[in-house]
Amino acid sequence: MTMEAPPSSAPMPKAPVRLLIAGAGARGSAYARLAADTGLAVVVGIAEPRGPLRETLAAELGVPAAGVFEDWQAMLRTRLPADGIIIATPDREHGRPFAAAAAHGYPVLLEKPIAPDPAGCAELARLQQESGIRATVCHVLRYTPLTGLLRQLLSAGAVGRIISVQHLEPVGFWHFAHSYVRGNWRREAGSSPFLLAKCTHDVDWLSFIIGSRPVRVSSFGRLSHFRPEEAPEGASGRCTDCPAEPRCPYSALRIYGPGRPPDGAAADPARAYFADVVDPGGTRESLWQALETGPYGRCVYGGGNDVVDHQVVNIEYDDGTTAAFTATAFTAAGPRRTRIFGSHGEISVEAGTVSVHDFLTGTSTAYAVPAAVSTVAGEKHEGGDRGLVQAWVNALAAGDWSGVVSGLAESLVSHAVVFAAEEARRRGSVVAVEEFSPAR
Repeated sequence: MTMEAPPSSAPMPKAPVRLLIAGAGARGSAYARLAADTGLAVVVGIAEPRGPLRETLAAELGVPAAGVFEDWQAMLRTRLPADGIIIATPDREHGRPFAAAAAHGYPVLLEKPIAPDPAGCAELARLQQESGIRATVCHVLRYTPLTGLLRQLLSAGAVGRIISVQHLEPVGFWHFAHSYVRGNWRREAGSSPFLLAKCTHDVDWLSFIIGSRPVRVSSFGRLSHFRPEEAPEGASGRCTDCPAEPRCPYSALRIYGPGRPPDGAAADPARAYFADVVDPGGTRESLWQALETGPYGRCVYGGGNDVVDHQVVNIEYDDGTTAAFTATAFTAAGPRRTRIFGSHGEISVEAGTVSVHDFLTGTSTAYAVPAAVSTVAGEKHEGGDRGLVQAWVNALAAGDWSGVVSGLAESLVSHAVVFAAEEARRRGSVVAVEEFSPAR
C-alpha cells in the first residue's frame, strides 16, 4: 500500500504557478480560490458562460480582462502562458476541454466524474497516454486529515488485516433535494447516475483505504420517495404558493431561507452556500424571486427527476476483503460514517473521532481527527479540497508528484466499479469490474 509522502522540501520557483480555470461554478471557483490561497499560484485565465460567476471570481482573484472568457474554447485558443488547467465544466462536458488541454500539454486537475460512461473514460485515458500529460482527478477524500490518520493506523496494524468495511454516505435530505431532485444532477440523461455524480468519491476512497483492487460488485437501489404519488395532500407545483409547504421538510423556503435571513440575523453557513447557488450574490428578496420562477422552487414531488434516492453497493476485492456501501438521501446531512472490521480489531469513524478496539487487550482508544477549518468560500469535504489543491499546486511548482495520489489511472478503476454497480443494479446480478475497465 502506497503511503502519503510528506510535503516536498524541494525549493519552490520564484515565479508563481499560472493556472487556467475552465468552469467557474461551485467547484471550479473553490479550487481556484484554494490554489491562489496557497501563495504559490496565480489564476491567469477564467472561462465561464455565466456572467456574474465569471466576473465575480475574476475580480476576486485579480484576473485581467484579457484573461476572462465566456467559454473554454476561446480561452485555450489564445494560448495564454500557463502551467496547468483546472477543468470543472459540467459532468458531460469534460472530454473536449481535456482533449484541448492535452493538445497544449497542460497538466490537468479534473473534477469528477471523469466522464458519464465507459467510452468517455477510455477516450480520456487514451488522450493522456498519447499526450503524456499529468492528469489528476478531484477525489478529495483521499486528501482529508481523516484519511491520513486512518492510513497511519491501518499501516501500523491497528486492526490486523482488513476483512470487511461498512461505509455510509449520509447525503442529507435537504442536500439531496437541492442537487438531485431540483438541481443539475436530477436526471441521468443530463448529467450522470446518482452513484457516479455523488459517490465516485466514496467508491474511490474505499479502494484507497483497503489497498486492494475491486473485482466484483452487486447493487440495489431505486427512486422511492421523490415521486408524484408521494406528494402531500394539497401540494402545488411550487413552494412559494403551496398550501402544504408548512408541513413539508423539503420546502425550498425551509431549505434556502436560513441562508438569507432577515436583516440582522445570522445566516446558516451551509444554507448560505446553497442559497448562493440558487441566487448568486443576491438578497433575501431576489432569492424569493428565484424560488418563484427558477428550478429550485419547484415541488420535489413534481416528477422532474429520475435518479435513485437510495442505493447500496457491495464490493469484493482481489485480496478477499468485502465492503458494503450505502448512500441515501434520508439522513440529516453530516460526515460520512465508516466501520472497518479487521482480524485483530475494529475501527469506528463517526463524529470526528476514530475509535480503535483491540481484540487482544479488550481496550478501545479514541483519536480525534485533526480539525479542518474552511477559510475559502466553497471549501468543503473536511479539508480534502484544500489538501488536493495544495498537493497539485506543490507538484506543479516543484516537479515532485509524490504527494498527488489521485491520478487518472486510479480514478479509472473507481469509475469502472461505479459502471459495474449500475449494471448490477439494473440487471439484478453480480458484475465483474473488469467488464468496464478501459484497459480491456
